Amino acid sequence: MKLAFPRLAKFIALAFAGVTLTAHVTHAQNATPDNRPVVRVAVQQISNSGALDPLREQSNVGTRVLPMIYAGLIQLDTTGDLKPMAGIAESWKRIDDRTLEFKLRPGVKFHNGDPVTVEDIAFSFGPQRMFGQSKPNTGAATAQPAATAKGAAAAANDPAFAMGPTPPPEVVAVARNIWPSLIGVEIVDDKTVRLVNALPDVTLEGRLARLGSEIISKKAYLASKDWNTWAQNPVSAGPFKVKELKQDQSLVLVANDDYFGGKPNVREIRYTVVPEVSSRINGLISGQYDFVTDIPPDQFKLIQNNPKFEITGGPVMNHRLVVFDKTNAVLANPKIRQAMTHAIDRKAIVDALWGGKTTIPAGLQWEFYDNMYIKDWEVPKYDVALAKKLLKEAGYKGEPIPFRTMNNYYTNQTQTDQIMLEMWKAVGLNVQMQMAENWSQIFEKGPMRGVRGWSNSAPFSDPVSSMVNQHGPRGQQQRMGEWSNDEFNTLSNVLVTSVNHQERREAFARMLVIAEREDPAYTVLHRTAVFYAKRKDFGWKPSQTFLMDFRAENLQPPK
Repeated sequence: MKLAFPRLAKFIALAFAGVTLTAHVTHAQNATPDNRPVVRVAVQQISNSGALDPLREQSNVGTRVLPMIYAGLIQLDTTGDLKPMAGIAESWKRIDDRTLEFKLRPGVKFHNGDPVTVEDIAFSFGPQRMFGQSKPNTGAATAQPAATAKGAAAAANDPAFAMGPTPPPEVVAVARNIWPSLIGVEIVDDKTVRLVNALPDVTLEGRLARLGSEIISKKAYLASKDWNTWAQNPVSAGPFKVKELKQDQSLVLVANDDYFGGKPNVREIRYTVVPEVSSRINGLISGQYDFVTDIPPDQFKLIQNNPKFEITGGPVMNHRLVVFDKTNAVLANPKIRQAMTHAIDRKAIVDALWGGKTTIPAGLQWEFYDNMYIKDWEVPKYDVALAKKLLKEAGYKGEPIPFRTMNNYYTNQTQTDQIMLEMWKAVGLNVQMQMAENWSQIFEKGPMRGVRGWSNSAPFSDPVSSMVNQHGPRGQQQRMGEWSNDEFNTLSNVLVTSVNHQERREAFARMLVIAEREDPAYTVLHRTAVFYAKRKDFGWKPSQTFLMDFRAENLQPPK
């Protein structure tokens, strides 16, 4: 058995502004023209960061597009039962509670025609691709395996380490959040690899199936001028490959006819950024687009009155939240945050804006957690009297509370925010809305940061996927300096490293109490619902995530 680790180069800063890059895609010379249709999709946005790299674009809009470019060892059946299924790996098994072994599917090719090798697998989970100079969490009493430590040291001393791009800090932070204890990949033979974790982890399979654990071409990555160049034209093994990206305007993907899951039924997908709902709908009706995203229920009849089109979609594995910054002078008192959670009539929001087409979940969890799901939990009850009582106990005197938001980044976001402002006002809260243009403005630190809108997804069937991933010690809320709780962080470690089911379940139940009742980090509003308007003559099934799956098995073009 030999051990492989990727090479580490010095940091190259990310610079996205104004970048437009056309990828050079090599097309085979066919004797007959490609008569497959082109799919045209109008979206609210393609990428918040400007990158087509899932380790940088961990967003709802990124989840819609990036799985069409990338492929992982295993993947979720998002249009089925949400169970892990074979990807680049044709099979896998547990060696122990820290190690997974994979047998690679034969004949898988990257977009550039190169075969996917075990060296590419090792590189995809190594320091130059993911982790930079960061170290895995090995635990206080856990020694790093000798062979792995030796391999890492040899890789660090390799003179070729200086070649190619290295990940920017944002990528390293996301990678270590997804893989806090990953040591690396052992190559067993030319068809077999082992993923080695430093600590026990019952969620390794789920982590592999989520966005951010895809396999990339080592050759293409190292040949990129810098990380930004790579992120505009990535090379993986998904069903489509990048043809052209115009920042904040459009993305064109061309079919990867060598895709191991089957040749796509369309030759191109063209995503066009159309921020306004009305413009997306008008474009569909006029024949400019085949699919349009993020349709609110009050627009359904306009679509359904036309026999050529239909509405599809529904609730997805994502919840809408309001998030608190307890470093704000007013919100430092947990009773103020508690009052805000009890002042919200969630049912009124769901009925008024969603027509009852989504639900109010039991806090930040999903039923597909199975035996980790806490059935007797619920969101804070709507109770005006209790909210006023909490404000009185807190000594609240009407001090302003800033609320940063964007114009309908989420469907019905602006309307939801306006309703909540009235609900908060009704109990005596002086919440002041501040409109932001982007997420950088939302997260900007200072005394005017207090409350914001957000959403959390569950990329796999365990509370680690959302509770720890978003709110734990390495999660975005704590990285942004908005919230932290010592007991919560200790329990996060239990949830991540314990293999005792009862211990994990009790830890998660207590984390819900801390983050949603005692020291609110957020409050859940409702389950997110995603609705699409589309041409009826395209056969297509929406997924249970934000992914728009245009693989051959899920898209039947008009005949």
